[in-house]
Amino acid sequence: MHPRRPAPRRTAATMVETAVVISATLLLVVGMIVVALGVFRYQQVAAAAREGARWASVHGGQYAKETGQAKATPSSVYNNAILPMASGLNTNSLSYSVTWDDAGEMPNYYNYGTQAWTSNNVTVTVTYSWVPEAFFGGVTLTSTSVMPMSY
Repeated sequence: MHPRRPAPRRTAATMVETAVVISATLLLVVGMIVVALGVFRYQQVAAAAREGARWASVHGGQYAKETGQAKATPSSVYNNAILPMASGLNTNSLSYSVTWDDAGEMPNYYNYGTQAWTSNNVTVTVTYSWVPEAFFGGVTLTSTSVMPMSY
């Protein structure tokens, strides 16, 4: 019986296979990190919109009437609620809009046109233009929050 010869070593093939596997793994890991950062940015935008709607809903006409202070304006909503929630966001890429169904009315008012009691709502929309850290192109993140006036 003849002894078996050892198999020839394939060092070049191992290096090529390792390069392909490491490259694919690195691409997947970086992709997951970029997607996670996108989800985090979207959560920040959504939280800013919710906080802006909360702040605007309690600083309306009834608040101004009872406290003697000014009622909420879009700029006061931005400065007091949206901007503090925008930590980590580039505020130059941040835009917002604040609208009330009827800014002059109280939380609940009688609408003579429809002959019914109407609830006054505030709508806050926050938009952020995000350029991912891996420079794959820009994404626009938008969140809208609608809340009834409560004060």
